[in-house]
Amino acid sequence: MARVKYRNSDINLIARMMRAEAVGEGKLGMLMVGNVIVNRAVADCLDFQDIRTIREVIFQVQGGNFAFEAVQKGSLFYSPARNAEKRLARKVVKYWGQHPSKYSLWYFNPFAPCPPTWYDQPFAGQYKQHCYYEPQANTCASVYSY
Repeated sequence: MARVKYRNSDINLIARMMRAEAVGEGKLGMLMVGNVIVNRAVADCLDFQDIRTIREVIFQVQGGNFAFEAVQKGSLFYSPARNAEKRLARKVVKYWGQHPSKYSLWYFNPFAPCPPTWYDQPFAGQYKQHCYYEPQANTCASVYSY
């Protein structure tokens, strides 16, 4: 059973976002970005209470800007998804999750050492250039449900 409901168009969106955000970090880096996308769709807390679909996650606007910078600025995001990236996206929606992104709702590349918190949530770990942050269990139990 999949971790989140999805359609083929959602696989394309995840695949495009994974490439746009983490192609330089290889397959594992792209999987981690995809995992955050799926986590946001299943999280029923914080900034993600009314976000239930992959499309809503990808195109969510926070503070007047898209939550993912690649939607606003990324030419890679607007390129067609490749088969290899689609395979990774299917893996993420079906079962994949690994530390530090397994329960993370946020990631970013600080171009410096990772700060100990992000939006008041604790640092979960780093993979290459991206820092990952997962919510505290008492603020977002739904993300820990799988």
